[in-house]
Parts: sequence; structure tokens; C-alpha cells
Amino acid sequence: QVQLVESGGGLVQAGGSLRLSCAASGSIFSLNAMAWYRRIPGEQREFIAGIAVGGSTYYADSVNGRFTISRDGAKRTLYLQMNNLKPEDTAVYYCATGPRNSCATGSSSNCVYWGQGTQVTVSS
Repeated sequence: QVQLVESGGGLVQAGGSLRLSCAASGSIFSLNAMAWYRRIPGEQREFIAGIAVGGSTYYADSVNGRFTISRDGAKRTLYLQMNNLKPEDTAVYYCATGPRNSCATGSSSNCVYWGQGTQVTVSS
């Protein structure tokens, strides 16, 4: 069993920055692929960024160059640094993990565990 708890969301003006954190417990953190997804109300969950078991990172085109995913094995924490935020980035952000790297490349069905989500709101 794995528990994921996100934090760091909030309200920010367009052009600003936020850093999301996802604290993991209950499993071997370093052996799992991890990812960030987001959901805008009324729309499907969207892949944002992922980090594979070997450390390779993947990004959606919409955030590439603005967001950076990283992990701290010692702290068992996943991060998402979000810069130059835009109003269209407003969503609930979720971290997820699974044993397959496909969880980290956009296949949400291969993510086994999910956090409860944290709201990010970007004002124009």
C-alpha cells in the first residue's frame, strides 16, 4: 500500500510560480514511476509530467519548458516546480505512482495509487 499526500497548491497571478510537493509513504519509493496529472472541472484528467524508475523525465507539450518534475529519494517526495503559470493551468493537481514507467509517460490507467489532489488557481 502506498499513500500520497500533495501540498503546495494555491492562488497565484499569471506569470507567477508555485512548487507542488507529494509526500509518499508505505512502499519503496525509488522503485516506482511517478507522475503529476491534473483535472480541470468538466474535463478528463490530463498528464502533466512524469519521472520513470531510471530517472528519465517526460512532459506534456503544454507545460514543457515551464514545469520541472523532480524527486528526492531520501525525503520520499515528488516535486513539481511550475513557472510562468497561465490561467489555463488552473486545475486540481494529482500525483500518482505505479510500478510501470507508462504511468510516468501518460498512461493514467497504469498508475495504481493517487493522492487526494491540490488546487492550483491562476488569475489573469
